[in-house]
Amino acid sequence: MDKFTTLTGVAAPLPVVNVDTDMIIPKDYLKTIKRTGLGKGLFAEARFNDDGSVNPDFVLNKPAYQNARILVAGDNFGCGSSREHAPWALLDFGIRCVISTSFADIFYNNCFKNGILPIVVSQENLDKLMDDASRGSNAVLTVDLESQEITGPDGGSIKFDIDAFKRHCLLNGLDDIGLTMEKASSITSYEKTLETTRPWA
Repeated sequence: MDKFTTLTGVAAPLPVVNVDTDMIIPKDYLKTIKRTGLGKGLFAEARFNDDGSVNPDFVLNKPAYQNARILVAGDNFGCGSSREHAPWALLDFGIRCVISTSFADIFYNNCFKNGILPIVVSQENLDKLMDDASRGSNAVLTVDLESQEITGPDGGSIKFDIDAFKRHCLLNGLDDIGLTMEKASSITSYEKTLETTRPWA
């Protein structure tokens, strides 16, 4: 998993509440267990018209936001089913950070396990960030995980809270496998001890 330290990029505004995982990645894209290639399905039902043509009114299709790295979204983002394909699709599209006033618990935890930083802010601060994100190509935010601070295009900053363990994992690029491999020497030592003390095992 890629480390997350500081991210500077265009922020796209999505002022919609209760964005569920089916909206993030429709069920038609759940046939794969690969983490790559799902970016094309991100918000597919909003990004594309019924005939498959691009919907020019959807925010991520607008020229200024096609390379967005940050999403500023409405309350209760990631609700609905627990599909891990939702953070996979965001990451494959290029989104590394989502900012909202609240997240569904499973989606929130899945983000950390896949290298995405979900940030919870107050409604007042979300309104400020939504305004920043509405500036098109000038909607550049900097998210500093080490200092736990978001800096806007005008230099204003917002502090955010985050669980210390989850912060550690993102800063060091540790998913569940990475955390296990940190104990590799202890695992190897235990296995060698077993070979000696319990050769029949």
